[in-house]
Amino acid sequence: MVRKIIVFSIILLFICLIARGAAAEEILAWQDCLKEAAKNNPDLISSAEAVKQKEDAKTITASGLYPQVDASLDASTTKKTTVTSGSSTTTTTDSYSYGLSATQLIFDGRNTANEIKSASQDIKAAQESYRFTSSEVRYNLRSAFVNLLKEQELIKVIEEIVKIRRSSLMLISLRYESGLEHKGALLTAEANVAQANFELSQAKRDLELMQVKLNKEMGREEFEPIVVKGDFEISDTVEQNPDFDELVNNNPSVLQAIAKKNSAYFDIKSAYADFLPQLSATAGTSRSGSKWPARGKQWNLGLGLSMPIFEGGLRIAQVSQAQSAYRQAQADEISAINSATVSLEEAWAELQDAVETVEVQQKSLEAAVERSNIAEAQYSAGFIDFDSWTIIEDNLVTAKKSFLNAQANVLLAEANWIQAKGETLEYE
Repeated sequence: MVRKIIVFSIILLFICLIARGAAAEEILAWQDCLKEAAKNNPDLISSAEAVKQKEDAKTITASGLYPQVDASLDASTTKKTTVTSGSSTTTTTDSYSYGLSATQLIFDGRNTANEIKSASQDIKAAQESYRFTSSEVRYNLRSAFVNLLKEQELIKVIEEIVKIRRSSLMLISLRYESGLEHKGALLTAEANVAQANFELSQAKRDLELMQVKLNKEMGREEFEPIVVKGDFEISDTVEQNPDFDELVNNNPSVLQAIAKKNSAYFDIKSAYADFLPQLSATAGTSRSGSKWPARGKQWNLGLGLSMPIFEGGLRIAQVSQAQSAYRQAQADEISAINSATVSLEEAWAELQDAVETVEVQQKSLEAAVERSNIAEAQYSAGFIDFDSWTIIEDNLVTAKKSFLNAQANVLLAEANWIQAKGETLEYE
């Protein structure tokens, strides 16, 4: 019986370990990462809340155009003690009142109307800021995804390199033992194996770091091991030159700057409106008395007019401040247009270079593989010396890494190009 329990426990533990290993290897495609980041990325959530705040600010500003109605209710009891000829008399008086009062803005020089227009532009600026944040989140997410994909493939490449180095060491060891090779060649081969093993360990550590970065960009609070699946093919078209002017005009950073400039313009008009008189209408009705419910009635209607006469230069300074803010916004708009133009041109050129580099590195790798096969046969037959052969082997190792780097770089260049266009997480 005890033996059966032990066997059952071992089997159960084995199943749990298998299940844990399977759960630890979460496989995600690019679309999976996009969906999770759109839902959980904290920068995106923060930017969305900023839009909501601007919308609420507009509602608060617009509330000034509507009647402001207040209700009041008062109830009190007063006790009064009167002392006369050594005796005291206490009287109690109750008081009740309730009513409604309303105030309606009639004219304020369109101050509130301009503030509403300014608030509307602030909403547009916040919305474009959200687009800009989404574009940055997409770029960071794509970079983390590509770098993790690259590290996964790099481990495979380095494992191939380790096999190549070990095979070379075995061949050189045989030739050294037979007296056909010197000790320096053997030590070099051993050093190459050690270097390859170190690079493999380093790549595995880098893989864990890339997993952490991708977890962070998706907005996860707990970091978990991730395996990504994908290829190194770009999806964004690169065959023809784009319309840079149209891309600049639709760039979120440019549209945000334009919205801020428009908001500053309406702030100037609002500041000028403060010099004009403000006219409001008031109305109210109430009841009061010493018993509940109160019976005494009263009502009131009125107009109120206010106009600034002297405030120590306050409103003049406010106009000057608003004008300065508008000029600053104009300069920011020009700067945003110039920056977007340069970024687009640079990103486009880098993407073209990256695409062509992949083609070059692929041809270099094909040549390096062929030369390595030929050189290994020649070295085994004694037709070339160790120095010539190891140079060819080193070129093969370099070509394998360079081709992988070129493949990853073209995806990163594509991500940079998409960000320069201002595309968001919904781009795919």
